[in-house]
Amino acid sequence: MIRVQIQFTEDQLRSLRCHAAQEQVSVSALVRQAVGEWERSQAGSGDEAKRRRAILAAGRFASGKRDGSARHDDYLAESYRA
Repeated sequence: MIRVQIQFTEDQLRSLRCHAAQEQVSVSALVRQAVGEWERSQAGSGDEAKRRRAILAAGRFASGKRDGSARHDDYLAESYRA
């Protein structure tokens, strides 16, 4: 582990200490947990995650056009003109 210095407001530190006491962990452990949760939430915003979401969305919506795969460029151009 690497030691760092973080400054909190009095209210933030009071809240952290209270929550840490309730959970029976140190303030440092609580901060590490919060950073870990933030890291996990950010993992879904990378290029690979966006690619996976796009692939999952493919074919899930109906345009009502029976020739969409053959004329997709025409339909796209029409949508930009509209």
